[in-house]
Amino acid sequence: MTTPATLTRRGFAAAAAGLLAMPAIGRAATAVKIGYQKNGSLVIVRQQRLLEQQGLAAEFVEFTSGPSLLEALNAGAVDFGATGDTPPIFAQAAGSGLVYVGAQPLSGANEAVLVRHGGPVHTLADLKGRRVAFTKGSSAHNMVVKVLAKAGLTPSDIQPVYLQPPDAAAAFRSGSLDAWAIWDPFYAIAQVDPATKVLTTAEGIAPSNSFFVARRAFADGQADTVVQVLHTINDAAAWARANPEKLAQMLSAVTGVPIGPQRVSAARGVYAVQPLDPHIVAQQQEIADSFAALRIIPAKIDVQAAVWTHPWQLAAR
Repeated sequence: MTTPATLTRRGFAAAAAGLLAMPAIGRAATAVKIGYQKNGSLVIVRQQRLLEQQGLAAEFVEFTSGPSLLEALNAGAVDFGATGDTPPIFAQAAGSGLVYVGAQPLSGANEAVLVRHGGPVHTLADLKGRRVAFTKGSSAHNMVVKVLAKAGLTPSDIQPVYLQPPDAAAAFRSGSLDAWAIWDPFYAIAQVDPATKVLTTAEGIAPSNSFFVARRAFADGQADTVVQVLHTINDAAAWARANPEKLAQMLSAVTGVPIGPQRVSAARGVYAVQPLDPHIVAQQQEIADSFAALRIIPAKIDVQAAVWTHPWQLAAR
């Protein structure tokens, strides 16, 4: 039986094949500047020089989180990048000219709220009044909102501590935080510490998506390049599925994360990309609407208005 996911992949393959057969006008002359974090498909693409093997010049720029990556995208410092669900919402609310060009549905297994064994937080309700660290505008921000709602709380019921992951990791180890909402591989690293306890993962509470985004001007002007990159990401994903141990070793070499937690993080990762279908757009819109209602962003936004309308996307409809 043919599944919708199969149709999506076939639709992508057809769209990509058609575009890649077109003359590569400007492809060799213009390098694509790609923002990435130390996880996911783009690390594979970078390390294996998959784009360069196809004759596409690529410059990779590393970021510690999605918000800083999208600031660079808005400034024109990068053309394309990978991020969690929440940073594009903040960027769109701020008037950024980004477009969603691909999605990776996630179960939430790669994100968690961490606490300390012997600490004051044992249940979600115990988060009330506590110091909870997360990166503002990141996917962890959305997880915190959803976790609090599950306990009948709102963001005003906690003491938010806005930190980038490396700083939050140090603060969490020192005991100056009551809880920390974080994603892999930082989650996997912290999980190794016997003093760390997982209060909850995002599974069943905040399932969401990671996204590949691009500057609208770049996506419209270099459509063949965007599709080429997306196609290459799925080549990388196929390699990751076939080589889990090599994947963990590659990521460990890039991140410096010990191989044990890196194996855990790599196994929880999602590497293939697909077009945004109506369900994915609706999930993202729900997050945006909740943030507007809580006044975390200044006004409502229309997620669909930032979805790249292209054969890659139309294949999923």
